Amino acid sequence: MTSADAVTVTSVAGRRPQRADARRNYEKLLAIAGEAFAEDSAVTLEAIARRADVGIGTLYRHFPSRPALLEAIYVGQVEELCRSARELSATLSPWDALVQWLHRYVGYVGTKHALAEQLTASIGQPTAVFGNCRQALFAEGEPLLARAQEAGAVRPDVGFEDVLRLVSGITMVKFSDERQMDRVLGVALDGLRAR
Repeated sequence: MTSADAVTVTSVAGRRPQRADARRNYEKLLAIAGEAFAEDSAVTLEAIARRADVGIGTLYRHFPSRPALLEAIYVGQVEELCRSARELSATLSPWDALVQWLHRYVGYVGTKHALAEQLTASIGQPTAVFGNCRQALFAEGEPLLARAQEAGAVRPDVGFEDVLRLVSGITMVKFSDERQMDRVLGVALDGLRAR
């Protein structure tokens, strides 16, 4: 993903504050709101502000509505996943970078569904944010797959969308624990290996 693509995804959620104290409050609110929505989708903005130890006015200054906060969380998670693709590609072998990124993607998908449902319910329809985020994920994930295929580590007959559907399907299953999900994901990823 180019820096222009990153700006497109970020601009959907609005500009982030520049002052250090405002930036800290913004980041703290995003982190705490992400946790709070994962625990209880009906959590109030007032409860989030209290947990973040800021006034409700501070929350509304950064996020003027519930959908604006949900969108910022959603976009922030996509940006983090995109950043991790670049970092993994720079530090790991092609296969290991792809596998590590797909494990992170599975974690993201687990929270994405709830956020997407809440965001759509709040505004009544899907927004451009979903399309922009999808484009950003493809822009970062496709090169990981291509690099692994060029290295001979991954079958040449699969596309990036095939891989995402494979691992996304795993997130739809109810597992007894995290270890079981990791085992099933490992089996699925072994199916991607070049023979």
